Amino acid sequence: MKAAVVLYEAVEPIDLAVVGVLSMAKRVTDDLEYFTVAQSVAPIILQNGLTVHADYSFADAPAVDVVIVTGGPGWTHQTNNGPMLDFLRARAAANECIASVCTGAMILAAAGLLDGKPATTKSPVAPPEISPVSVLSDRFGVDSSQALVIDAGNIVTGGGVTLGIDTTLHLLSRYLGEDVAAETARIMEYSAARQANLNRLPVKTVAESGATRGPARAPL
Repeated sequence: MKAAVVLYEAVEPIDLAVVGVLSMAKRVTDDLEYFTVAQSVAPIILQNGLTVHADYSFADAPAVDVVIVTGGPGWTHQTNNGPMLDFLRARAAANECIASVCTGAMILAAAGLLDGKPATTKSPVAPPEISPVSVLSDRFGVDSSQALVIDAGNIVTGGGVTLGIDTTLHLLSRYLGEDVAAETARIMEYSAARQANLNRLPVKTVAESGATRGPARAPL
């Protein structure tokens, strides 16, 4: 499995848990490579000031199996950012799986990648904030619902905030097998939380003709 994690200005730092899970998975398997990618390799200021640098720009990032789009307040700008949308459309056209965590789903929607597909994003909020899962439906016309993960073949969307961990574990299970995902969760001391989330929210799998599928999830 080769993965690219997409960063942009005002990503919420907790969404970097995606990178953390992939890093821990490297302890379990040698069949995994990952890197970060952004519009450019210039410094990226995340929400509340953390500064990071991407490994690659959109122009020179290698081909991958899956592209994972992170979330955070910066999504509002990215839904109108042509280079971001073009990058995702091109990667989808190359049959790379496009995944999102949290409000990264809004960017997929803006790129047209969720047209005709069910999807999820962050759901619970505190008033007066509007639930992003409602925004996904009302603003972008997406068939959205609360879920842990919705796997629609070459499009995968995950729930909000720390559920990005579960989404990344789902991708590891899909591409590298449940044993890799379960062992990654174990060494992260996340097995109990993962099981609790699976009991609380569904993982929805939607058949898609021609989609490349990995091993089915086995019971924990």
